[in-house]
Amino acid sequence: MVSKESRTKVRLNKHKRIRNRFSGTAERPRLAVFRSNNHMYAQIIDDSVGNTLAAASTLQKEVKAELEKTNNVDAAAYLGKVIAQKALEKGIKEVVFDRGGFIYQGKVKALAEAAREAGLEF
Repeated sequence: MVSKESRTKVRLNKHKRIRNRFSGTAERPRLAVFRSNNHMYAQIIDDSVGNTLAAASTLQKEVKAELEKTNNVDAAAYLGKVIAQKALEKGIKEVVFDRGGFIYQGKVKALAEAAREAGLEF
């Protein structure tokens, strides 16, 4: 019988490999993305200190009010704009994109492209 690792385990292993390659600094923090079945979360993190500089998710009232659904590509794109605006308000222009072990397509790609359009560079 063939046994496969769960998708969660595979994603976490990918994420560990990705995180070994880069980390966020004060000059260029890390934009970390997590998506669950119902929501998306984005954080801008300075790993040298361990601080979250900005965060946004589809759970926040002001974000959720603008969305019809919280788990589709449109919601991800809106979240990308919101996190980019919060970062620019704090003076952050350049980030390192951390896709969290997720495949760069669909919601993750929509969030990244919307953040780029809103002014973040990565």
